[in-house]
Amino acid sequence: MENLPLGKAFTLMEPGPVVLITTHDGRRDNIMTITWTMVLDFSASFAITTGPWNYSYAALKKTKECVIAILTVDMLDTAVGIGTCSGREEDKFEKFGLTRAKAKHVRPSLIEQCLANIECRVVDIIERYNIVILQGAAAYFDSSRKEKRLLHAIGDGTFVVDGRKFDRKEMMRSKLPDGCR
Repeated sequence: MENLPLGKAFTLMEPGPVVLITTHDGRRDNIMTITWTMVLDFSASFAITTGPWNYSYAALKKTKECVIAILTVDMLDTAVGIGTCSGREEDKFEKFGLTRAKAKHVRPSLIEQCLANIECRVVDIIERYNIVILQGAAAYFDSSRKEKRLLHAIGDGTFVVDGRKFDRKEMMRSKLPDGCR
């Protein structure tokens, strides 16, 4: 094995999929790209990492709501573009040709072009680690969308795409102790 600089160790454990987060600051929508996401337990609880350096962070802290828009590989360039410009200067929905859809439980918009959208409320912000804990309020999935492969960031400007699924549901069910079923 070769030595890897410790500061690059995070690239060995890529997190959940790249997502777009929509926020609304009381005046207008914004979108940010988030490359670190995590599911918390077996419910609609999630974590993302962002902080004061990100324009949308102030809206997250103020309004305590957002939408997680789950994109697919065909939106890679859109995700990178959104992540490399600031909503302070421009309307990212307009700039990237994205369509707003009205959410039912939160003010930020859903993104129609995405495979799925999850309306969320902020339940905690762990400032020491720049982690925002979210609780889902509603979820939507576009089963008619042809492209369903998710995008994952390595953290060094490269990405990995989900591919083939492997079904082991039956194997996992048969291995559970009787009390766990």
